[in-house]
Amino acid sequence: MSASPSSAAQAARERLAARLQVLRVDAGLSGQELALRCGWSASKRSRIENARTPPSDADVRDWCAACDANDQAPDLIAANQQADEMYVHWKKLHRHGMRRAQSDVLPLYVQTRHFRIYCSNVVPGILQTEAYATALLGTIARFQQTPDDAPAAAASRLERSDLLHEGNHTFAFLLEETVLRYRIGDTATMSAQLGYLLAVMPLHNVSLGIIPFSAERTMWPLEAFYLFDDHRVSSELLTAAVNVTAPSEIQTYAEAFAAMSRQAVYGSHARALITEAITSLG
Repeated sequence: MSASPSSAAQAARERLAARLQVLRVDAGLSGQELALRCGWSASKRSRIENARTPPSDADVRDWCAACDANDQAPDLIAANQQADEMYVHWKKLHRHGMRRAQSDVLPLYVQTRHFRIYCSNVVPGILQTEAYATALLGTIARFQQTPDDAPAAAASRLERSDLLHEGNHTFAFLLEETVLRYRIGDTATMSAQLGYLLAVMPLHNVSLGIIPFSAERTMWPLEAFYLFDDHRVSSELLTAAVNVTAPSEIQTYAEAFAAMSRQAVYGSHARALITEAITSLG
């Protein structure tokens, strides 16, 4: 059985507490010495280090300063901030249907200037046609046994597509060739979806790369992930959405995206792969 969001958050707090303890030990400080440097009671230091009391961002910053590890503060503060939101079960997110979940993320999309999106399984939401999105979201609702409001959720999802044509946004998409071949919906739905990919490729603010089956892999296929500027990564697992804000982890995703970009084909070669996939539908 998967962990509940609350237990996942507690596990994140425990990992943060363990990292703080390592900093203290590496600095050669006893618990009492660290408390003195921070101006805390010994009990506060103990509660933080044993994950019984969540530290504030200021507490984390003071802890790092006391250990002469100020360079560690940004990552640890990010880990502290994301403890409650880093792991959110889809069933909880979709308990009243999926339309609201689609609407809730729209502000993040509006605020983001540069998107880097990698998908190995389905077409990214912002590139989905309404029919494709309806078919996909209906399948998800049935599997999760959550309310099926796929048509309304698909219509809401399409609001993101407007960002392709308005505002100061740039998009770098990386798709595995499998995305072109997995059939979501009927033949007409899939054909129209692939045709839409061809239609958006000429947009001046869009880069669409396809990683072919024949590519010699220097980076293995990963779970789908979305890089929102350099501030956040959202990754989609079967049971949950994982949100990452720690700078070092975001950098790792950015490096993975760059590595996979070098394996992709673009322009006429990418169009040829999409056209072949349309032809194969019969």
